[in-house]
Amino acid sequence: MTQQATTPAADLSTVADLVAANHILVRQGVLDAFGHVSMRVAPGADTFWLSRNLAPGSVTAADLLEHDLDGRTQDPRKPYLERFIHAEIYRRRPEVMAVVHSHSPAVVPFSLVATPMRPVIHMAGFLGGAPTPVFEIADVAGDDTDLLITSSALGAALAETLGESTVALMRGHGSVAVGSSVQEAVYRAVYTEINAHTQASALALGEPRYLTSGEADTARRTIGAQSVRAWDVWREQVRVAAGQG
Repeated sequence: MTQQATTPAADLSTVADLVAANHILVRQGVLDAFGHVSMRVAPGADTFWLSRNLAPGSVTAADLLEHDLDGRTQDPRKPYLERFIHAEIYRRRPEVMAVVHSHSPAVVPFSLVATPMRPVIHMAGFLGGAPTPVFEIADVAGDDTDLLITSSALGAALAETLGESTVALMRGHGSVAVGSSVQEAVYRAVYTEINAHTQASALALGEPRYLTSGEADTARRTIGAQSVRAWDVWREQVRVAAGQG
């Protein structure tokens, strides 16, 4: 008999938020059949929830597995290969409550070229005034990997590249976005993709005028504080799409 997951012992609305995050990110074009989003069990906890190895659009509460910071879970079902991305970011960044790993299409090109991704729109002020860091896996593991983060050592190296930033790119692979809540991490993942598309469009016309460090910081504080407005809209959209409206 296949063991069934037990709904995580927490506020059911919080668990539902992580499920909704998966569906929202698919609907917004950040995730597709691949990528994942996780949530720390509680502030300061050394465990986090992440779905079993499953397409994000299919995730339900029954699919959530509790992992420790070594990427281990007691559930026998198959976990994501790249659970170490989440584990090592949570280990290095105790204030982070949610992590999104995606392959969103407008972002990936900026992991491949010398032109750095920087904020060009006020909605992406969270990117900050410095170029978005890029993780180069070949510097850590040589030039014959599959570019996946499949060990604690690789996850730690990625977390080091992320540093104190909100977003890091992964060369030829994708990106990670973090937040103090699952709502904030989702908001940042969505607007990282939108900013990348806007920046690429601007570069095709000429040299963009990027946000200054001061503008980015002010926008992060004022607009980022309202990220729940976007979350509420996106969550209602997935609820209606699921026929729950």
